[in-house]
Amino acid sequence: MNDEQQKPEAPEAAPPPTPEPGEPGWSGRLRRLWLFISRPSTTYSLGLIFLVGGVMGVIFWGGFNWSMELTNTQTFCISCHEMERNVYREYRETIHYTNRTGVRATCSDCHVPKDWLHKVARKIKATNELYHHVLGTIDTREKFEAKRVKLAVSVWRTMKETDSRECRNCHAFISMDYTKQEPRAGRRHEEATQSGQTCIDCHKGIAHNLPPEAFEAAEELAEEMRADAQE
Repeated sequence: MNDEQQKPEAPEAAPPPTPEPGEPGWSGRLRRLWLFISRPSTTYSLGLIFLVGGVMGVIFWGGFNWSMELTNTQTFCISCHEMERNVYREYRETIHYTNRTGVRATCSDCHVPKDWLHKVARKIKATNELYHHVLGTIDTREKFEAKRVKLAVSVWRTMKETDSRECRNCHAFISMDYTKQEPRAGRRHEEATQSGQTCIDCHKGIAHNLPPEAFEAAEELAEEMRADAQE
């Protein structure tokens, strides 16, 4: 019998036992993981900060723009019953809702600026409207009519201060061909251009009913703004 036959085979080395939770091996791994998270190297720290910051920035910006667009929809505007039952029903009877060209101006087209900075400012100001919605300030037709002239004057003042900015998104003097308008309209628009008038000076009540005191309120507003301009 030769030596190879007599030499027993060496048993295979057994793999190291997997440490169970609570054993020193697991404690060491958890400790290293905790140190990596709590005190990472400078390279990992900066990379993690940029990665998390980028993801959070995209999520925030996307959510912010989504909410801005959502609150600009007609559906959102008339979700408050005081808007749906009053000004929306009036608006549906006007040329801004149905006309020969099929171009419809929605609530946000007339009441929310297009540019980002003024749009954000308008959204912040609109929180006051939500406040009065919760209070029920104009939650009935009677309450709304009692405050209609005050609400109208507030909108007129804003449009005067901004030179009817939202109106000019669709209607700009520079784009008008007076010869293609009705003679009276052409003359008035040309006069308005020369005298520095703005759309709301002549077009009050074009989308919503005028309050009974509209002309007196408009004159008072004009005098007030002339006085402010002279100071």
